[in-house]
Amino acid sequence: MWKRFKNTLLDFLFPKTCFGCQKEGSYLCEDCKAILEISSFHQKADLERLSDLYFPLAYQNPLVQKLIRQYKYQPFIKELNKTLASLIIEHFQLIDNKPDFTDFVLVAVPSEKRRKRWRGFNPAEEIGRNLAAFWEIPLISGVLSKIKNTLPQVELSDEERKENVKGAFICQLPEKIKGRKVLLIDDVLTTGATMTECARILKKSCTKEIIGIIVARG
Repeated sequence: MWKRFKNTLLDFLFPKTCFGCQKEGSYLCEDCKAILEISSFHQKADLERLSDLYFPLAYQNPLVQKLIRQYKYQPFIKELNKTLASLIIEHFQLIDNKPDFTDFVLVAVPSEKRRKRWRGFNPAEEIGRNLAAFWEIPLISGVLSKIKNTLPQVELSDEERKENVKGAFICQLPEKIKGRKVLLIDDVLTTGATMTECARILKKSCTKEIIGIIVARG
């Protein structure tokens, strides 16, 4: 009751406006979503340690960048996790050969502890919660942990990105994913260094299969 009242009050005091056209009502109106060009096809990805990769959008789109940056950087709009997850869900609704994720579990790419404290949440995990509810499959928190502070990937070359994340992650709950099929969730993929390193750690814990899911690919 209190949470509903609080959200209603916040919506009244600080109404949601579309990041594309500033129309009130939502962070992404239907007209602006229509011009995002959500992918309606899927081509099997050839990525190291991942059996496949799904993504609805190209990160080069300025509106996509704006949505993700506002989600991940100050002033954080945590509620954008629902908007970003809905774009992933729409992608799966549009493609012809819809995968069956019934036997999968979701695992999020982790944030550094200091960044999680700074934001108050892990961006990938919040998106994963929405996907878990939609597909009615488990999201297992705390499987991966980031143990090394890394430089921002955006500032580095391809080779530097691989070295930057090498040894940055550990699997804390191997018993939870041993022999399981995993959907590995993150927000953006550029070179794939972070997701590939996370997949390597999961493979060491004997996961059966790993499929990556992201909002946008650079």
